[in-house]
Amino acid sequence: MDARSLNRRLRDGAALTEAELRWMAQGLASGAVTDAQAGAFAMAVCCRGLGPAGRVALTRAMRDSGDVLAWDLPGPVVDKHSTGGIGDCTSLLLAPALAACGAYVPMISGRGLGHTGGTLDKLESIPGFRTGLSVDQLRAQVAQTGCAIVAASDRIAPADRRLYAIRDISGTVESIDLITASILSKKLAAGLEALVLDVKVGSGAFMASLDQATALAQSLVATAQGAGCMTAALITDMSQPLATAAGNALEVIEVMETLTGTSVNAALWDVTVALGGEALALAGLAADAADGALRIATALEDGSAAEVFGRMVAAQGGPADFVDRWPDRLPSAPVQVEVPAPRPGHVAAIDGRALGEAVVALGGGRLRDGDRVNPSVGLSDLAGIGEAVGTGQPLAVIHAATREAALAVHQAVQAAYVLAEDPPPEPPLIVTRIG
Repeated sequence: MDARSLNRRLRDGAALTEAELRWMAQGLASGAVTDAQAGAFAMAVCCRGLGPAGRVALTRAMRDSGDVLAWDLPGPVVDKHSTGGIGDCTSLLLAPALAACGAYVPMISGRGLGHTGGTLDKLESIPGFRTGLSVDQLRAQVAQTGCAIVAASDRIAPADRRLYAIRDISGTVESIDLITASILSKKLAAGLEALVLDVKVGSGAFMASLDQATALAQSLVATAQGAGCMTAALITDMSQPLATAAGNALEVIEVMETLTGTSVNAALWDVTVALGGEALALAGLAADAADGALRIATALEDGSAAEVFGRMVAAQGGPADFVDRWPDRLPSAPVQVEVPAPRPGHVAAIDGRALGEAVVALGGGRLRDGDRVNPSVGLSDLAGIGEAVGTGQPLAVIHAATREAALAVHQAVQAAYVLAEDPPPEPPLIVTRIG
């Protein structure tokens, strides 16, 4: 086999065999396939598609391009993946809650992508927290603590790491076939028995329309199940930030408030509980999703999820007393500036992407690979859809390194809010279930 002939056949509409896709994945991982050939492959897939069987074959091939973990644990190995949004910090709540309910969670997560925040960046706002565990360290921690949230090692789905970078520079990021194989190859390499997916839809999501989100959810569920992993997806609302904060340390604050019962964001709680219920049901740890949701809620309420979170933080290099002293441990920005409402009204719509881009501009994300992230900056006290505000009342609070940086995003944050005289209907938090 050779990449040129495979790309030509794919370009002309032929379906590649499982063996051919496996050869391509191994070539991506080893470097035998050049960047130009990888770009041509990505473009051919984007334009022609792989079909359901091809998606499964490519996903398996990319999964098998590196290590595939196998576990010998007294409970099921489960995980969750979100397609990304603003103020979406459910992973930090869900991983320890699932572990407290008897699941084992080797959560391989990512960094901020575009306007959306990254789970690893959020955790790294905790002093000393290490996300770069080796495979052996990941195994040991999951067995002992019940969960770990880590970056993918060089040995996990190396074909995806290569193709992911090629997609970004070849204009093929939006391909559902490639998105599906990218997400699932890493997740399935973790040796999962069950996976729940949170597919976001709305202004703050990559999939802004329900049709797009549904197509992606259906592709992910069918492909994961075709590859042998029990999977379901919830399509959830991202027409507004899920939390009342956007930014790394600021979202960890909201997580800790929820875990310790200091203050509970209802939307963040409800999505976490719903996703956890699905995961426990898929894994056989609950009779159904409703029973699973009750178990997750109990773990959050009785402090057992907080206890597991504290053990995870300590195991990954963070403070041993973090759960007890988190207000003292997290960084805070020196400048805070309110964004006032220009007139009275009700929040009718929010441009979530604009809010995410404001956080990136403040230094809370990356404009290019290698940029350093300031964990303390972002937005807090975000007004939600339907909320009534008077002239001059804050729509948000900007947390910035300098006053100049805050003023540079002030207008964009204000413009992200659409005000109307009458309150709009409340958007449904959980739109539908796929699987």
